[in-house]
Amino acid sequence: MQPADDREHGTPEGHAEPSLHRVMGPWLLLLFIVGDILGTGIYALTGKVANLVGGAVWLPFLMAFGVALLTAFSYLELVTKYPRAAGAALYTHRAFGIHFVTFLVAFAVMASGITSASTASRAFAANLSDAFGLGLAGGVGITLVGLLFMTAIAAVNLRGVGESVKLNVLLTCVELTGLLIIIVIGLWAIGGGHGDFSRVLEFKAGEGAGGAVWAAIAATTLAFFAMVGFEDSVNMAEETKDPVRTFPKILLLGLLITGTIYLLVSISAITLVPPDELGEGETPLLKVVAAGAPGFPLGLFGFITMFAVANSALINMLMASRLVYGMSREHVLPPLLGKVHPARRTPYIAIAFTTLLAFALIAFVGEVPALGGTTALLLICVFTIVNVAVLVLRRDTVEHEHFRTPTALPVLGAASCAFLAGPWTGRNPVEYQVAGALIAIGIALWIATVYINRATGTAPSEPLAEDIGGKGPRN
Repeated sequence: MQPADDREHGTPEGHAEPSLHRVMGPWLLLLFIVGDILGTGIYALTGKVANLVGGAVWLPFLMAFGVALLTAFSYLELVTKYPRAAGAALYTHRAFGIHFVTFLVAFAVMASGITSASTASRAFAANLSDAFGLGLAGGVGITLVGLLFMTAIAAVNLRGVGESVKLNVLLTCVELTGLLIIIVIGLWAIGGGHGDFSRVLEFKAGEGAGGAVWAAIAATTLAFFAMVGFEDSVNMAEETKDPVRTFPKILLLGLLITGTIYLLVSISAITLVPPDELGEGETPLLKVVAAGAPGFPLGLFGFITMFAVANSALINMLMASRLVYGMSREHVLPPLLGKVHPARRTPYIAIAFTTLLAFALIAFVGEVPALGGTTALLLICVFTIVNVAVLVLRRDTVEHEHFRTPTALPVLGAASCAFLAGPWTGRNPVEYQVAGALIAIGIALWIATVYINRATGTAPSEPLAEDIGGKGPRN
């Protein structure tokens, strides 16, 4: 496969402006992908998955990995075909050319970032309480800490945060450490004859084989939250050395590594802690550490967990506020949301807007499964569109060679994502209500912006998708 002609000069094909500096080699890209997938999902939702399927908690994570892998192949074709710093919004705009559809995709990505950060805030509060014995009993205490945590995130966001690949490597190592501790404790316990390994094959009692299948599907819709994040890597295309050659093998390797880690963590967890006990509360992995290594300081593991989910929240709120700011600057959201603080040079109105939405989700939705499930629902819908866009864009040829996924994969990817988005999966109706409310807010703002644009004689910019494609959420 020959590299695109423009890559040596650092300029995307057909563009006169220089692109971002290509500094990421294969290993840095791999760490970025692994770090982006790892996060709140596996730390907070393992117990909730166990509530649905019992001891076979690993199966929904495996099924979610399979669906994510199908969609990853679609992203691979698109990112090597259009190696630019954008994402689902760009691919949607190229495929369908409808500004409103592009806006909906971009707003859905933004909304998923807020729901993901809200999930992380609840997980942070729960781990803080359990790890350090604060006794924040009931939903009120957890909610108050979650709101305070989100306020701190907003303060950091307002101050301005410079992201770097080196920082991402450090954060990835911290997140990995917590999960490796669980794996090592699990392997040690299994090797020493502790725990009950037979639980990994036990399904929660249901109405026959059909009941077990639908329980696994319902759990997969929740476990999918742990697999999102791989789509973020397409935003690094302009900063990756030889992306056409590098992305396919590195993205697939990153998914394989994280999928393996999730399987080992879930098996370790259920071996050491019965499913009913694992599913109680919002700190399942703390229970695993306490059961498998009673002498291990829970405060240390709690700190690692809080560090991991805090990073997830910060990254998601940074993404969401910048995406709102970008949509405002492109005249698809009210101009007020595009204002920049004169001293800090941060989009303070967009930060306030996204933070208020997060406050509402933390206070009125609250539960981690509902928030995490809403994140997965929004992204599953986006992934459905991306899988369809791959097929539509087959008619669009480019001069350089690129990765081409077998046609059956995006077809299966679109079908599986569309299936998992449906109410027949047993998805909590609250997730549709939350997602619908967020999208309704976006549509209302779009309509208001249309009237503002008509009054001022402006219109959405043509390179809309390229500028607001932005970064997707980390889980």
